Amino acid sequence: MGLTNQSTGIGALKEMFEVELESPDDIVIALAGNPNTGKSTVFNSLTGLNQHTGNWPGKTVSNAQGKYTHGDKQYVLVDLPGTYSLLANSVEEQIARDFICFGNPHATVVVTDATSLERNLNLVLQIMEITDRVVVCVNLLDEAKRKNIDIDLYNLEKLLGVPVVGTAARNGEGLEELKDTIEKVASGEIQTNPIKVDYGKVLEDTIKQMEPHINNLIRDRVNNRWVSLRLIDGDDELIKSIDNYIGFDLSRDELINNKLEDVPLHIKNKYAESKDLRDHIVYSIVKTGEKVSKEVVTLPDENHNKLDHKIDSILTSRLFGIPIMIGLLGLVFWITIEGANIPSDILAKGLFWIEAKLSSFFRLVGAPNWLHDSLVLGVYRTLAWVISVMLPPMAIFFPLFTLLEDLGYLPRVAFNLDYFFKKAGAHGKQALTMCMGFGCNAAGIISCRIIDSPRERLIAIITNNFVPCNGRFPILISLASIFIASSTGILSSLIATLSVLVAILLGVAITLFISKLLSKTILKGLPSSFTLELPPYRKPKVGRIIVHSIFDRTLFVLGRAVVVAAPAGLLIWAMANIMINDASLLTHCAQFLDPFAQLLGIDGYILMAFILGLPANEIVIPILIMSYMSKGSMLELDSLAEMKKLFVDNGWTWLTATCTMLFALNHWPCGTTLLTIRKETQSWKWAWISFLVPTITGILLCFTVTQGARLFGIV
Repeated sequence: MGLTNQSTGIGALKEMFEVELESPDDIVIALAGNPNTGKSTVFNSLTGLNQHTGNWPGKTVSNAQGKYTHGDKQYVLVDLPGTYSLLANSVEEQIARDFICFGNPHATVVVTDATSLERNLNLVLQIMEITDRVVVCVNLLDEAKRKNIDIDLYNLEKLLGVPVVGTAARNGEGLEELKDTIEKVASGEIQTNPIKVDYGKVLEDTIKQMEPHINNLIRDRVNNRWVSLRLIDGDDELIKSIDNYIGFDLSRDELINNKLEDVPLHIKNKYAESKDLRDHIVYSIVKTGEKVSKEVVTLPDENHNKLDHKIDSILTSRLFGIPIMIGLLGLVFWITIEGANIPSDILAKGLFWIEAKLSSFFRLVGAPNWLHDSLVLGVYRTLAWVISVMLPPMAIFFPLFTLLEDLGYLPRVAFNLDYFFKKAGAHGKQALTMCMGFGCNAAGIISCRIIDSPRERLIAIITNNFVPCNGRFPILISLASIFIASSTGILSSLIATLSVLVAILLGVAITLFISKLLSKTILKGLPSSFTLELPPYRKPKVGRIIVHSIFDRTLFVLGRAVVVAAPAGLLIWAMANIMINDASLLTHCAQFLDPFAQLLGIDGYILMAFILGLPANEIVIPILIMSYMSKGSMLELDSLAEMKKLFVDNGWTWLTATCTMLFALNHWPCGTTLLTIRKETQSWKWAWISFLVPTITGILLCFTVTQGARLFGIV
C-alpha cells in the first residue's frame, strides 16, 4: 500500500517548511549529507534549472528546492543544509533534523563521500533512527576509484538494511538508478529494515521501558525509540520541537516523568552529567559506523591520500600558506585586469552605438529634449556604463574564483586564516565570507549564513564591506593605473596589480582589526569552534564552472546592479540639469561638501560622486567625470591618459588619488548590500551600524593620511 498525503504529512510540509507543491500527489524527497560530499551536485544534476532558493521560515539559513519528473510522477527535492550530525549544535543541524522528523518526507536520500565513508556513516545512522524511508547515495565513486578505494555496495546495503546506490554525480553516473530506488522506497515497494545502534544493555533496557508509553501518546507520528532516547538524553530543544509538532507537552506527562525517575540508579551513576550520556550515545554511533565501514571499505594502503597530504603540507603550511594565498589572489586580479580591458572597450562601443540609434529614434518620433536626455543620457547611459564596466571583470573573476572553489582550495584559505580570525574574536568561516565579498558584498553577506553563532555572524556581516567588491575594482584599478603605474611602461599592469593587491591586503587587515574591536565592545563573546573539513582535491569541471559562475553569479549580480542603477541614472541626470543661479544642483551640493572633503584629502565633487554612487559603486567614476566637465550627462573618456589630465587639471595630486582609493576601500556599502543586510539581520539597526562602521573608518583613515602628509610637507 502506498503512502497517503495524510500519512506523509503534506500539511506539515506546507505549513512548517513552506515546501512548494503543485499537486497533493507530488512526492517530497529530503536530501541530506555532510558538507563536501557532492550533495549540491546531486541536487543540481537531478533538478537541472527547475529549482529556486529562499530562507527557512524564521531562519537566515537558505534552502533550495527543485523538481524533477520520473515515470509519471513529479518529485520535489529539498536540499537540506550540509551537516555532520543531527544533535542540534547549530541552526543547520536543527533544520535538517526537524525537516526529516516533522516534515515527514516520502523518503530521505543521504549523500555520502565514497572517500570518507566511515565518517559519513555517523549521519546515516542518526537519520535511520528517525525514519526507515532512507536511501544511501555513495557519491564520488570516481574519486574513490582514483585513490584505489573499493566499496562493497551490496554488503553495505545488507548491513545498513536500506537501499544503497553508488554515483559519480559530476559525471551523471548512477543517477537513473538513484531515481528508480527513490521511487521504490517512497512508494513502499522496497521494505527497509534499518540497522539499530546498540547503546549497551543499561540504556537499551531503559529505552524499552519508555517505548510502549511513548507509542500510546504519539503512535507512529515520530519514531518511538528515537523519542525515548532523546527524552533520556534530556535534549530540551528537541523536546520543545516534538511538543510543538504533536501539540502537547511531553515533559508534563506524569507517567513519562515517573519512567524517567525510575531510570536505574547505575545509569545515573555511570553518566553523572548529561554530557557524559551524550558522549556515550555519540561513541556508540561512531563505533557502529566504524564497524560497518571496516566490513565494506577496502583501502589500498595507509598512504592512499599521500599526494593530497603533500600538497596540503605546502598550501597550508605556516611558512608558505599565506604567501601562496596572496600570490594566487594577485594572479586572479592580474588576469582580471589584463583580460577585462579589451572586452570592456568592445562592449562599451557596442552599447554606445545603441545609444546613438536610440537618440536617432527619439528625434524621428519628435520626442521632447527633456525626455530624450533623461531616458537616453540619464538612464540608458548609466546602465551602459555599469554593464560595460562590470560584466567583463565579473565574467573573468567569478569563473577563476569558482575554479579555486571547485579545486577544493577555498577551505584551505579558511584554514590558513582561521588563526587570525580567532585572534580577532571572530569565526574562522569568516575567511570564506570575506572571499565571497570580492565578487559582491551582497553575496558575501548572504554567505555569512554558514556561520552558526549569531554574534560572529554579525561581525562577519558588518566587516564584509572592507574588502572591495567588483564595483569598486574599477576605481582602484583606474587610479592605480594612472597615478601609480602610469610611468612604469611595460610593467604598468603588474605595478597596478600590486597596488590593488596592497589595497586589498589593507582591507583584510582592517577587517581583522574592526572584528577585534567589535568582539570587545558591542559584540562581546568568546570565539566558537567549528569543524573544518579539507575536501580532496578534484579535477575541475570547466563547463560546469562557466555555467555556474556566469548564470548563478555574474548575471545575477549584474541584474541586481542594473535594477538599482536605472533610477540612479535618472536622479544623477536631474541633479546635473537642475540649475540654481547658473550652477547645477550637483555643483551646489559639491561646494557645500568641499570644506569637509578637503580635510580628507579629496574634494566636494569626489565626495558627492561617492554619495550618488550609493546605488552602485560602478557609477562613481563617470559621475566624477561628468561633474568636472560640467556636462549634463555621464561621460566616458577615450583613454586613461585623458582621465588623468582631467583630474590633474581639477587639482588632483598623488595624495588625492591615494585618499580616493582609501575612501573607495572604506566607505558605506552600496544600496543592494544594505538591503541585503536588513533582510539577513531582520533589523535596520544592524544595517545602519554596517553603514557607519566602514564610513567612520574611511573618514579617520583619510584624515590621518592627509594631515600626516601635510604635516611633513610631502604633498
